[in-house]
Amino acid sequence: MSQFGNLYSQYYDLLYSDKDYEGEVEYVDGLIKTHTTGAKTLLDIGCGTGKHAELFCNKGYIVHGIDISEDMLKVAETRRKGKEERLSFSHSKIQDLNLDKRFDVIVSLFHVMSYQNSSDEVIKAFEVTKNHLNEGGIFIFDFWYGPAVLTDLPATRIKRFENENIKVTRVAEPVLHAQKNIVDVNYDVFIEDKRTKEITEIKELHRMRYLFDPELEMICENVGFAIMNKYTWMSDKAPDFNSWNVVWIVKT
Repeated sequence: MSQFGNLYSQYYDLLYSDKDYEGEVEYVDGLIKTHTTGAKTLLDIGCGTGKHAELFCNKGYIVHGIDISEDMLKVAETRRKGKEERLSFSHSKIQDLNLDKRFDVIVSLFHVMSYQNSSDEVIKAFEVTKNHLNEGGIFIFDFWYGPAVLTDLPATRIKRFENENIKVTRVAEPVLHAQKNIVDVNYDVFIEDKRTKEITEIKELHRMRYLFDPELEMICENVGFAIMNKYTWMSDKAPDFNSWNVVWIVKT
């Protein structure tokens, strides 16, 4: 099953119920206000179920989200009620995106850039992003940071969550491909129906690319982005060997 299959999307928000979406949007909003003025329109690339997009809309931005998963977008569409004029979504692979409009800000959060596994995919994603930004617009993206990944190697992890209807257990077993800058994260997801006690098992592969400063700096230079800042995610500290998650702010 692909990493964004139908059943996965149904339990996505439960799996990440401990994720601080509001804090993350507050943080990114601060980055936007620090690095630009008067931003009104925002494109969320790889929006998933639209939770970040909805919160950005609540902050006053006119938001459009795109995602490759139609099942995720079905969930995202439910967030538009009462916000139809300011929040919208559409289906597209990042590299194929052509909205024929430009935005003041583009964000790509929750390691979406690390799902771009080849250099060609990363470069094309940056080119597409630049083509959808207004002059002076900014692109904010986070990713798995290579120096930290190779310092604190990926390890097996287990997450357990439940609500009134289901129990979910997810086991993540990583395999590092150091010569390709790739980590294959093999997921076993067990979903128990509390009423019937029936258990459904889903197996998934998330292939994640970790990135390094020199390659991203080269891509930014070639595509035409100026690098404004680099931070450890959710902080104002420079990335280091402990920074698995890093955010960059670049400008046209």
